[in-house]
Amino acid sequence: MVEAAPERLELKRELFARLSALVGPQCVLATNTSSLPVTAVAGAASRPERVVGMHFFNPAPVMRLLEVVAGERSGEAALAVTRATGEAMGRHVIDAADGPGFLVNRCNRPFSLEALRLVSERLATPEQVDRICRLGGGFRMGPFELMDLVGVDVGLEVSRSFFELSFGEPRWRPSPLVSRLVAAGRLGRKAGRGWYAYDDGPHRPPDPEAPTAGGGGRVAVHGAGRMAQALRTAATGAGWELVAEDGAAELVLDCAPAFPAAPGTAPRAVLCAAGSLRELDPGGAAVGFHATMPLTAAGLVELTRTPASDPVAAAAAERLFASLGLHHEWVGDAPGLVLGRITAQLVNEACFALGEGVGRAADIDAGMVLGLNHPRGPLEWGDALGPEAVLGTLRALRGHYGEERYRAAPELVRRVRDHEPLRSA
Repeated sequence: MVEAAPERLELKRELFARLSALVGPQCVLATNTSSLPVTAVAGAASRPERVVGMHFFNPAPVMRLLEVVAGERSGEAALAVTRATGEAMGRHVIDAADGPGFLVNRCNRPFSLEALRLVSERLATPEQVDRICRLGGGFRMGPFELMDLVGVDVGLEVSRSFFELSFGEPRWRPSPLVSRLVAAGRLGRKAGRGWYAYDDGPHRPPDPEAPTAGGGGRVAVHGAGRMAQALRTAATGAGWELVAEDGAAELVLDCAPAFPAAPGTAPRAVLCAAGSLRELDPGGAAVGFHATMPLTAAGLVELTRTPASDPVAAAAAERLFASLGLHHEWVGDAPGLVLGRITAQLVNEACFALGEGVGRAADIDAGMVLGLNHPRGPLEWGDALGPEAVLGTLRALRGHYGEERYRAAPELVRRVRDHEPLRSA
């Protein structure tokens, strides 16, 4: 028996108490709740060991994923029946432990919450964040478009539930921006206006085609990390000559800045992963950049500048990245810029869930791709970026803000220390 009543705990508890008296002792009672604790629902049943979570994803006839959630007292026999039922329905079945958001919705929390934080700090507009996520990250829609689709008021209630069930976890603190939008009646598509206006025409212009790759010139790339290696490969493929001397380069891409650029050197662009541009090049004339990995899958690079940034460096960076077939977007200055920051938090939340035993690595990645249409799972993405790079961005964010919100998951720290990939378990 699968229950799909409205998300009200007392309603579900009353229903399960009544059903317990009607079904046979071997019947499995499954709740399709997406936000309520399965353990709390099962507490009203006469046989809580026969109660499990069977979380389908919208639209249920289309989405291939099924999340089987084990409550505190769910029996293995009931879980086995539920898994077999899901597989018979042609679903990809993943396992999750009971807790706020279970596995998939929990791991997706940073997608909207970190985007809201960026907008609240005026580092980017909602339109910019969505465009960066679509073009730079390969998401089908950005977080603000998604909030409008789901319902801004629905998202607010989910955020409040997460925060309350976690007893105030800083990573899950709701955003005042959403509360104000709801108070103004801007509830998303269903109300005709949320973060976007939904009139007769489309809510945004179509995304442009990628710039035509190819160009040429002389570029120097500093650093030995994955980004530096990917940039060297992309630059040579687009016709650029790699040079070792800064003075001979039209642009220096610094992926491992240890000190500010010396006066009189070539225009410089600094990778803003381990800090903000102001921190990495204090008082210098460089611009900052960030792109996701793998670079071959990215369609956009983010750029940032300070009042001291050289316009020549800005123009040179725009030209080089366009020659690589990448769009660019100018955003405010902070560690990781926009997508690097969102991605780091997605990877970090997945590592928290992994370390706490909420789900397995393969289930986390499959759940995010099949349940939420992410372009790749967060742990796969973390391995592509390099776990040490993700940890560096998180530590830079925590130092920048001084907040527990950006503390690194112990599992991420351990795997970096042990040189262990994130998807190895």
